[in-house]
Amino acid sequence: MSTSQNLMQITEDQIKAEYKSAEALIFGFDHTPRIAKQKEADREERSRGIGRRRRFRPTTPGLVTQSTARPEGVHILDQIQLSDEEDPLMSPAQASTVHSLRRALSISKVVTDLFAQQTGLADLKRENLEGWLSEGSDAKFGDLLSAAACVSLHVFANTLSYLLSDHASETTVEIGEVDEILTDNPQIAIYGAMWELDQDLKVFAKDDTTMLAVIMAYCEKLMEKVSLRAQTISSLQPFTANSYRVEADDLTINGFTPSRHARGSKLTMTFKKPHEVVGNHIAKYQSMKLAKMLMAYDFERKMNPFAELGGFIFTFMGDGMPGTGKTTLIQMMAGLINDYCQVAGYPFRYQNLSTESIDSYQGKSAQNAKAFINNVIDPNVIGFGTIDDIDQLAGKRGDRQSSAGQLEITAVLMESFAGANTVVRGNCTFGMFSNYPENVDDALRQRAGARFLVDGPKTRDDYIDIFSLLLGKNHKIPLGEHDLFSAQEIRKAVAASYDSHSVPHEAGLKTAFEAATEKIGALDTIAKLGTYLKAIQEADPRFTGRAIKNITDAIKTRAMDFELPDEWMETPELFFEKDYSTKRDMIADLAQPITIEMVIQEINRYADSEFRYADKSDEIAIDNAVRDMERHAEAKRRFLDAN
Repeated sequence: MSTSQNLMQITEDQIKAEYKSAEALIFGFDHTPRIAKQKEADREERSRGIGRRRRFRPTTPGLVTQSTARPEGVHILDQIQLSDEEDPLMSPAQASTVHSLRRALSISKVVTDLFAQQTGLADLKRENLEGWLSEGSDAKFGDLLSAAACVSLHVFANTLSYLLSDHASETTVEIGEVDEILTDNPQIAIYGAMWELDQDLKVFAKDDTTMLAVIMAYCEKLMEKVSLRAQTISSLQPFTANSYRVEADDLTINGFTPSRHARGSKLTMTFKKPHEVVGNHIAKYQSMKLAKMLMAYDFERKMNPFAELGGFIFTFMGDGMPGTGKTTLIQMMAGLINDYCQVAGYPFRYQNLSTESIDSYQGKSAQNAKAFINNVIDPNVIGFGTIDDIDQLAGKRGDRQSSAGQLEITAVLMESFAGANTVVRGNCTFGMFSNYPENVDDALRQRAGARFLVDGPKTRDDYIDIFSLLLGKNHKIPLGEHDLFSAQEIRKAVAASYDSHSVPHEAGLKTAFEAATEKIGALDTIAKLGTYLKAIQEADPRFTGRAIKNITDAIKTRAMDFELPDEWMETPELFFEKDYSTKRDMIADLAQPITIEMVIQEINRYADSEFRYADKSDEIAIDNAVRDMERHAEAKRRFLDAN
């Protein structure tokens, strides 16, 4: 959120003053395309002899320019109404779209004029019109006109997308690339944008639902293209350094960052309570902690104290055999966050990236994955994104069986989880889940900052608890000598799980650990710990610097090894309504110092997971190679017998 010093309020009077010129653009104007090509619509005439122009024309004087009488002009109002040709009257969706279009054009004009005043462009325009532009100002004038054109286009697309977001559905339309981006000046830029939007509506809008989907897709692509173009223009600092607020729409324009409504998603899943997750103690404990961590996010500062202090889990991977409780873990964590958000009054958005996102069209899979990421990282909501069966969804580079769509998704996830432009605000987290993590691309898997081993029920008590839970209450079978769910007491179980990692679990890591401790003794200094880490790398070359970062992040998380008190989650004024600095201090007071035992356990826990994945991956590769050799030998035998 911008501070009051650089937040500029846009009044309703300023916006309404531009309505008349915006209406003229909506009703009609002429434009000759310079970059894009005209598209051919595949709509049929409604009946013989009846044209495709809209049925009613405005009679208000001054609203239609002379050029609208020409059939080749841009008549975007007609295209919007033609999205439902069976109804002679404008539908509510069409009316909302037209009103939003007028408002977006007006707000764009107001912000562009403010930019012109801030940068001196307005003065240069007057000098140019009067014919006495000072010598040497030509280059500056041209650069500022291009900058203003970018401002105009982005604010228009951003505002229109924002205003229509409440009306849009889950329907998507692939409209291709946006080409008619003209940066001569703001007016020509808007002409080009409206012309291309008119073309897309003509070709792709079949009804009100697809009409809205076309406009939303166009706005997203236009914003993306303009943002890239703006990187080459040097005069945009006054626009990016300021924010513009339209109070009536609850809209804040922050440079070239898309504005989005703080809307939560409607959840239809069945939530699970923590005691219904049997076994999986560390995974359950970390999930419960993470759900509360998310609630520390400050919507004013757009930052989470945990992200600043260290210990926030942005990405994690849960792996285990089929049927060990990964889906139940997702249901538990989503349920906890949902409940906390309802108490706090925060919007919560849950989204899962499924195999339906893989598309045969080039680039569409990447687009689906990017939309998933953008929906979850929206700084105006608390977000939880899951990628179930990620080994099926994201392709492994070098694997000939990975489709182009799967590889596109891998590239998007890698860039989004740990790319140059990745910003961790602490308002969202992503969970990747797999029964076969060894089939996940190594680089993508290492972008999971935390590892949750989802191994299901392990002890006798676990099996009694889960059997009793699933059997239900429609019986009179006695429980017997057993304290139901006492084994699921999280603190006791987690302490035992952490202690078990004081020594490695996997055979390959055990060898490295024993060799290191035999050579240098107890791991009680940073130098000795570094020697152990090097020994792990020598045993598994995939144990790189990223692994060290993930381990140190996990150690910082252990330093934050506390749950925010339940009463903070139940009474908003105790925590949710505090300012950012107070929240940070309250959290910092609960932190504990890092210990050597904690460090060794986290090194072993992370390295165990890597060795577990590597061992499985190697075994699968060996099995596949053996099968190939056996097939080759059998083929050779049959060939020799036949000859």
